[in-house]
Amino acid sequence: MPGKVRIGTSGFSYKHWKGVLYPDDVPQRKWLEHYATQFDTVELNSTFYHLPKAATCEGWRERTPPGFLFAVKLSRFITHRKDLVEADEPLATFLDRVGRLGERLGPVLVQLRPGLKADAARLDAFLALCPAARRWAVEFRNPSWLTDEVYGVLERHGAALVIHDMLPDHPRETTAGWTYLRFHGAGRRYGGCYPRQRLAAEAARIAAWAARGLAVYAYFNNDADGHAVANARDLARFVDDRRSP
Repeated sequence: MPGKVRIGTSGFSYKHWKGVLYPDDVPQRKWLEHYATQFDTVELNSTFYHLPKAATCEGWRERTPPGFLFAVKLSRFITHRKDLVEADEPLATFLDRVGRLGERLGPVLVQLRPGLKADAARLDAFLALCPAARRWAVEFRNPSWLTDEVYGVLERHGAALVIHDMLPDHPRETTAGWTYLRFHGAGRRYGGCYPRQRLAAEAARIAAWAARGLAVYAYFNNDADGHAVANARDLARFVDDRRSP
């Protein structure tokens, strides 16, 4: 069966999106509800910076419709301070908290810091701690990780290699029965608008993956000037066109 494709943005609570995504008559406390009428997934970056309150996670769940999914970015305490080592207790705490999202909880994004060089054994030990019931996606910011050995570790744990454009010519390897894409900006980090030709090419790749049965998650992180919203909408439309009979 064709894989499910979900396309959204990295974050949703940007004041400069008022008038771009959020109508003037929609108060900020209702932005998530409005976002969920436009997209079926969002990537939460806020969970990287601080552990959300249980009530906050429960509120996110209650304010979104069935079928909506949150991708959550793993705490920087685990990825940037502990460098994935001795992560069992903080990982359990993190998962307990975001688990309050219930059926709305989607993939967990593990973004490693740029200064951390490849260590396949370290990654293997960390992923062994990660419950297989969750989907785990790993984004490497140091190119030394982009090797067959590391891909093999990801494959053994059913974890997805995050395909992103922060590193030039990033490989488009799929290491699980699903994949995860991040678009960090066109021409400048977290800004710029992706040209239609680039999005059309990405749509062709996504449609091909989905035809193979892979689920696809794609998020735009170029929030400046609301480009993420426009680009996510365009990519979704291009993918739909590709998948239409």
